Amino acid sequence: MTEKLQNLSNTGLYSKNRFSRLTLRILAINSVAIAILIAGFLYLDRYESSLIQSELEALEHQADLFSDAIGEVAVRSNYGTSSSLSRTLVRRIVTKSGNETPTRSRVFDAKGRLLADSMSLPGAVGNVEMKPLEPLSPNLFFRAFAESFYEQVFGLLRQRPFPMYRESTLQLASAFPEVVQAMKGTTLKTVRATEKGSLILTVAVPIQKYKRVLGVLLLSLEGKKIDEAVRSFRLEMFGVFLLTISITVALSVYLARSITLPIQRLASIAEQIRNDRGRHYTMPDFSERNDEIGELGKAIKQMTDNLWQRLDAIERFAADVSHEIKNPLTSIRSAVETAAKVTDSGKRDRLLAVILDDVHRLDRLISDISDSSRLDAELSRETFTKIDIKKLLQTFHEMTTSDRRPNIPFLMLNIADNEASHVVQGHENRLVQVIQNLVTNAVTFSPIGGTITIHCESDEFNVTIMIDDEGPGIPNSKLTAIFDRFYTERPTDEKFGMHSGLGLSICKQIIDAHRGQIWAQNLLNDLDEIKGARFIIKLAKENHSRTR
Repeated sequence: MTEKLQNLSNTGLYSKNRFSRLTLRILAINSVAIAILIAGFLYLDRYESSLIQSELEALEHQADLFSDAIGEVAVRSNYGTSSSLSRTLVRRIVTKSGNETPTRSRVFDAKGRLLADSMSLPGAVGNVEMKPLEPLSPNLFFRAFAESFYEQVFGLLRQRPFPMYRESTLQLASAFPEVVQAMKGTTLKTVRATEKGSLILTVAVPIQKYKRVLGVLLLSLEGKKIDEAVRSFRLEMFGVFLLTISITVALSVYLARSITLPIQRLASIAEQIRNDRGRHYTMPDFSERNDEIGELGKAIKQMTDNLWQRLDAIERFAADVSHEIKNPLTSIRSAVETAAKVTDSGKRDRLLAVILDDVHRLDRLISDISDSSRLDAELSRETFTKIDIKKLLQTFHEMTTSDRRPNIPFLMLNIADNEASHVVQGHENRLVQVIQNLVTNAVTFSPIGGTITIHCESDEFNVTIMIDDEGPGIPNSKLTAIFDRFYTERPTDEKFGMHSGLGLSICKQIIDAHRGQIWAQNLLNDLDEIKGARFIIKLAKENHSRTR
C-alpha cells in the first residue's frame, strides 16, 4: 500500500501535503476579503476627522468664553492712553483656569509678548512647568502586550498629513502663525502633529474691548482623547478581526478538505484502476453528498462500471466472432478435404458450390463484424443535427415503394399528428440504417403479398416509430435476446447463412447512441393469437434529448 501511495505521489495525482493548492487558494481568497475590510477600519480617517472637528468646536467655544472673560476683567485703562491687558490679572485668571482643565492657555498682548502660560507658575525659584499625571490603571499583561503591539505595528499607519508642531523656546506671538492671524481680529483653528505622532489642537482667539484687539488667547489641547478613542476602537476591531480570521480559517480548512480529500481519494482510485490489471479496488461512496463532489463520484463510478462492461462486452464479442468465423471455416475445410478424395465430377461441383456459399457467408460475416466494431467509435465522432423524422420516413417510403419488386410485401406509412413537431437530434444516415434493417427484417418474415406498416407518433417529449409485419412473430422468451450479437432466428425456408445475426444488434447500438429506446413485442388478434411482430423505437425530441 505504501508503494502505491508513493507512486501516486510521484505521478502528481495524490499529495501528502497537509494543505493542497486549492486549500491555500480558498484561504487566500477568504483572508484577503477580511484583510481589506480590517484595513479600512485601521485607518478610520472619517472617524478620526469627526473627533478632531468636535474637539476643535468645543475648544473654540471655550476660547470664546475665556477671551470674553479676559476682555471684561483683565483690561487696564490708562488715562490719556489706550487700554491694555493687565499682566497680573491675566496670570491670575489663566492660573485658576489651568488648574481646572487640561487645556493649555497662553495670552499674548498686542505687542506679541507672552503675558501668561497655564503650564508655568511664576515664583522665586523660577517658573514651574505643570503637566497632568496619567490616571492610575492596573497594568494587566494582555493590555500591556496589546498596547505594545499597537505602538509597534499601527504606529506605521499613523502618518498624519498635519504640519509639525515644535515647542519654541521663545514664547512670542511671531512663533505662532495662528496668533499672528488672530491679531488681525479673526479666529483661527489649527491641527498639528508632534514628532511622536500625537495631535496638538490649537485655537487662537482675539481678545477685544470695544472691537479693539488688545491681545490674543491661544488655547492648545493634546489629542490624547482622540488617540485613546481611535486606539480603543482599533484594538476592539483587532480583537474582532482575530476572531473573524480564526473562524474564517477554520471554515476555509473545513471547506477545502471537504473538497480536496474526496478528489484525492477519487484520484487514488483512478490511479489504481490505471495501474492494476485486476478489479481489486473499492470505489468510495459519495452518494450521500448532495453537491458537485457527490455528482463527480457518481459519474466516475458509473464511468468505471461502463468501462468494465465495455471490456466484458469486447471479450464476449471476440469469443462470439471466433465461434462464428470457425463455423464457415470448418465447413470449408471439410469440403476441401472431401473434394480432394472425390473422383465424381458432379459431387466435386456440389462441394465447390458449398465452399463458395461459405466464402460468401464468411464475407458477409466479416463485413457485418467490421461495421459493428466501428459503429461506437464512428457515432462518438459524428455530430448530431436536427432531423425531421416525419420527412425522413416520407422520403424512405417513396424511395422504397418506387422500385418495389414482385412478391415483396407492401410498405405502408401512417403518420399521426401531422401538425406536431417530429424533430430530434441525431445522425440521419444511421437512423435510416435502422429503419432499413428493421424493414428488411420484416420483409424476411412477412408472407408473400403481406403488408408492412410504419407508424409514427409524436407527443410532448418523444417521437415514436413502430414497424409492424404480418409474420409468425417472436417467441416471448426471445423478445430481448433478438438484439444480442449473432442471434439468428430465421424462417425455415430461408437458405442457411444468408444473415450474420448482427442486424438487430447494430440497430440497438445506433438507438442507444441516440439515447433512445428500442424493443420488440408481438401483435395479437382478438383471440390472443400472434398475428405479427412490432418493433418500437422511441427518440427524445430536440428540446429534451440532453436531459434523457
